[in-house]
Amino acid sequence: MAGIETSEDSQLAQPGGRGGRSSLAGNATDKALNLLEAAVAPGYPHRLGDVAAAAGVPKASAHRILNNLVATSFLAADGTGGYGPGPRLRALAARVTQGCEEDQIMRAELEVLSRRVGNTVHLGVRTGDAATCLIKVAGPKPVQTASRVGMHLPLHATAIGKCVLSGLTDEELTALVGRVGLAARTEHTITDLDALRTELERVRAQGFALDEEENEIGVRCLGAPVRDAKGAVIGGVSVSAITYLDSREALLEWAEQVRTAADALHGLLG
Repeated sequence: MAGIETSEDSQLAQPGGRGGRSSLAGNATDKALNLLEAAVAPGYPHRLGDVAAAAGVPKASAHRILNNLVATSFLAADGTGGYGPGPRLRALAARVTQGCEEDQIMRAELEVLSRRVGNTVHLGVRTGDAATCLIKVAGPKPVQTASRVGMHLPLHATAIGKCVLSGLTDEELTALVGRVGLAARTEHTITDLDALRTELERVRAQGFALDEEENEIGVRCLGAPVRDAKGAVIGGVSVSAITYLDSREALLEWAEQVRTAADALHGLLG
């Protein structure tokens, strides 16, 4: 999980990593959903061109669909060409999360884990070609990470992301890397596909993933896979530690507790 806020977080997230290639935009439903997700990514309001590029939808089509989403109140236009969440989408989000038994169970599990390890805990799931933080439970230490709910994370450079990638076939992994690449977030980021394959083999063997300051210098994370009701990996639970407060060895000692928390969420997300 990302720890200290980075420059990527202030930019428009790329839910599908499509980079504006219309051939990957999908059918009408895919386009509308991708545009909706791109428009409400952290840092909104976002301009038409940025939303279209992130969703992989041609600008003309994006403009028409976004106007429809504004007309139906799923999105709101700021009057200067920017888009963000509308009242209908906000109400829908509230209905999904407010009083949701699954959400309460997941948060309770993460709160227990956070108390046990004394650090910030996150739950994230795959959203397109990235991961998104669904729940954050801040730790008690005075130095806090700047991660936030809704933050999009690169799959190859975070513990939660590596958990997601560990559930892919090699063909799926190769295709994903072909779409989004392996950008260097820090000097420690894995940027070679073969090296990433080796890393994912390690994740599968040990049941947890490590982010060794690969997404942000000064933050080390350990994550374990979260699976849906069918057993497919859809996300992960992670503990984030500031490197000068907690050693790598201390982080590794929490691996079994993180795995246990992740297993407790099995099937709760679908």
